[in-house]
Amino acid sequence: MKKDMKFIFVTGGVVSSLGKGISAASIGRILKRRGLNVFSIKLDPYLNVDPGTMSPYQHGEVFVTKDGAETDLDLGHYERIINTSLTKESSVTSGKIYSSVIEKERKGEYLGATIQIIPHITNEIIKRLEDGFNAKGDTDVCIVEIGGTVGDIESQPFLEAIRQMRRDFGYKNTFYMHTTLVPYLKTTGEIKTKPTQHSVKELLGIGIQPDALLLRCEVDINKEAKDKVALFCNLAHNAVISVKDVPIVYEVALNLKKQHLDDLILKHFGYENLPSADMSDWEILIDKIKKLKDTINIALVGKYVQLHDAYISVVESLKYAGYELNKKVNILWVNSEYLSEDNIEEKLEDAQAIVVPGGFGNRGIDGKMLAIKFARENNIPFLGLCLGMQLSLIEIARDVLKWNDANSTEFDPSTSHKIIDYLPDQYEGIRLGGTMRLGEYDCKVVENTLAHSLYKNDLIKERHRHRYEFNNEYKKNFEDAGVVFSGINPQTNLCEIIELKNHPFFIASQFHPEFLSRPLQPHPLFLGLVEVAINKK
Repeated sequence: MKKDMKFIFVTGGVVSSLGKGISAASIGRILKRRGLNVFSIKLDPYLNVDPGTMSPYQHGEVFVTKDGAETDLDLGHYERIINTSLTKESSVTSGKIYSSVIEKERKGEYLGATIQIIPHITNEIIKRLEDGFNAKGDTDVCIVEIGGTVGDIESQPFLEAIRQMRRDFGYKNTFYMHTTLVPYLKTTGEIKTKPTQHSVKELLGIGIQPDALLLRCEVDINKEAKDKVALFCNLAHNAVISVKDVPIVYEVALNLKKQHLDDLILKHFGYENLPSADMSDWEILIDKIKKLKDTINIALVGKYVQLHDAYISVVESLKYAGYELNKKVNILWVNSEYLSEDNIEEKLEDAQAIVVPGGFGNRGIDGKMLAIKFARENNIPFLGLCLGMQLSLIEIARDVLKWNDANSTEFDPSTSHKIIDYLPDQYEGIRLGGTMRLGEYDCKVVENTLAHSLYKNDLIKERHRHRYEFNNEYKKNFEDAGVVFSGINPQTNLCEIIELKNHPFFIASQFHPEFLSRPLQPHPLFLGLVEVAINKK
């Protein structure tokens, strides 16, 4: 019996997209505030090894951990809401599990056994959960979210694995939290609990009795409905939790605390005499958001704008900066694929600032460069992220240095001015994710620059996800054109941050600052952008 490991398993039923990740992150924040060290893991049933090669339209943004794992966007929710830093152990997919088992079989590690879902796949899942619990060395409680819904074929091995874990780790060390949809029929004013009953029945059919039910509904669940669910699902009344739709996502944690879900979990785990969770800063933040009246428009120019989740960390980072400065940030979603010289003024005339985020591939890059030029020539506050920095340099090379064919070899390998290139020795001596620079790297910030005034630090660490780099052969040309290279990787001398002289705020980074922004700790680059945009307005 592995009594030193305690797990909360978060499952979903009836429909997907019930906010399991937000609920998991919210209870994580409460438990952290009660003095526990919390780690989070997402079990994703898809067969891709990770979301790194998936279109953002399929899966939203790819969130990168400090150690370079390409993961599901839910890990962004965990990091931001819990205020923690996760690792590659936090992301487990069916693709990773099956790949690992097959590789072991090919090496003969199973001694000729017939490989089966049970026990080989489920054992590998359990091993990954143990590895995650032990990843940081100080975890008290590990929160595990299982993607998809109960009844999905893809998620059955994960559910079987967590069923086995109650037997192996003990009742007191495993807590099952099930999230379901409770429809509200406006025409009759009725709350319908039958879908929840069926979902729990499905869960019971595979051997899992939930310890708590989180009921998602657009209205509060009344006592009568709670009692009915508790009776038919074999739970105590206080284990049935109402998760009402809220306008501000941070209210979820306060609602869970108000219903004493943390007390229920801690009693189950045998924790006693822990301090209550001080959520006063959360309450102040929510109150501030509710009182925001002044609005500022910031254009986000990208090619995946139809699915806002593709840029969720960027959007959240802009909002956090707005909260700090008592402004509500209104995102103007601009599809770069349809941006042209004919319509750019119309599309961007209401923008007080412009952000060009990262991306891969050449679709939509001309529109992004038009937006960069518009910001540069009209003194509009500008922030470029990853590809946004690379395109800024290409745009300057073409329009200021007059190198008409200047490009990245990602888009045009035959260009005579390889401003952005994949250089044979560019990553010598540093760890890599395949041929990409992934995860956290050092950046030396040059004194007397805009970047230094924002960071107020000489050395920072930021997260990366890219393959191509600025070609330092052209550095002198750009400096003569007014470009300041204000952030440099000290190990490789690679460019990390650029900015423009004689512009109120034009800065771009090779890294992704959005991954480090937090609700109560907005990132300096986003904070600077919003502040200058407010003052300019």
